[in-house]
Order: sequence, then C-alpha cells, then structure tokens
Amino acid sequence: MAINTIMSLIEHKEFMEFLRLGVVYVHLVACCVAIGLVLTSDIAMVRDMLKRKALTDHDHAHMESLQRNVVWALIVLWITGMGIMGIDYLDKGMQYFMNPKLQAKIIMVVMLTYNGVLLHRLVLPALQKAGSLLNLGFSARMMALFCGSLSAVSWMYAVMLGVGRPLAWKYSLSELLMAYPVLIALGFATMVVLTQYAKRQETESAPQQLVAAH
Repeated sequence: MAINTIMSLIEHKEFMEFLRLGVVYVHLVACCVAIGLVLTSDIAMVRDMLKRKALTDHDHAHMESLQRNVVWALIVLWITGMGIMGIDYLDKGMQYFMNPKLQAKIIMVVMLTYNGVLLHRLVLPALQKAGSLLNLGFSARMMALFCGSLSAVSWMYAVMLGVGRPLAWKYSLSELLMAYPVLIALGFATMVVLTQYAKRQETESAPQQLVAAH
C-alpha cells in the first residue's frame, strides 16, 4: 500500500515539481550559509593578518564553530544535491547526467569536500598551534593559502554554475572549467603577495618595537 502511494506520488507531475522546489530551496539556503561563513572568515583572517593580530581563545572557538557549520552545510548540499539529481533523473532519464554543467557542479562539490578534509586535518590544527598565518612554516603557510584560495574560488564557481542556467548543454565540461584553475592560481598568488607584505611589515616593525621598549 505504501509503495503504491509513493509510486503514485512520483508519477504525479505537480507533486514532483513542488518536491523539487523544496529540495532546491534547502540546497540554496545551505549554499548561501556556507558561502557567507567562508567569505566572512577569509576576510577576517586577511584583516587580522595585515594587523598582525594573533589568534585568541575566542578565535579558536570561532574557527571550530565555523568548521562544524561548513561541514554540516556540505552534508546538506550533498543530500539535497543527490535529491535534485534523483528527481531530475526520474523525469529525464540517464541523459540528464550527460549535462556538462551538472558534471562541473559535481566536480566543485567533490573539490570542496576534499579541500574541507585537508583544512580539517592539516591546515586548521597547524594554524591554531601557530597562532597566526604568518607564524606558520613556509610549506604549511603555502598549503593554508592554497586551500583557502581553492575554497573561496570553488564556492563562488559552484554558485556561478548553479545560477547559470544558460550554460547548460551550451559548453563542454572543459570549457566550463577553463577559468577554474586560473582563478585558483590568481587567488593563491594574491594571498602570497599579501602574506609577504604582512611578513615584511612585521620584520620592519620588530626593531622599532625593540627600540621603543628600551
């Protein structure tokens, strides 16, 4: 009986349209929450770095909370994304998965998930231990900058793909992703320049602070 009810609902076009609308709504909310958290955190980190501000206990707690919230947002994105794909598959069949834009979005979410694991396992613990991005060793700092750039670019790219309905079936997967590595490289280069500037400022101000102390 229950199976028959479910099957009849699936075959009901209006029900599936409203169901898809609800799933898309939750999907977009999760995406907006994650982007807001990531961007505000990145901006705050750059600002603190330029001001040479060390992490406090409050900052550590904030980073842990941010990490949990982004993880939950990613989980919701995976669940709702698979829900949307399932609904569209029922309507369009296997041809639906041949859409390059869909494939590009899946790649973005996979990259964000993998990058999130790196941030959780390597970058954030090292940053909390060092107290500041500038105090990290060269390799750890470069990894932190790369992961941060990858995160920001991937989130914004995913949004662009999500709202870019005219892109569907119009461009190949390689064309859709052509700008992706370029933007990551530009973001990484920008962060390297900023950290080098902050590092130089810190080095130049150290003797002055020493003289002032005496």
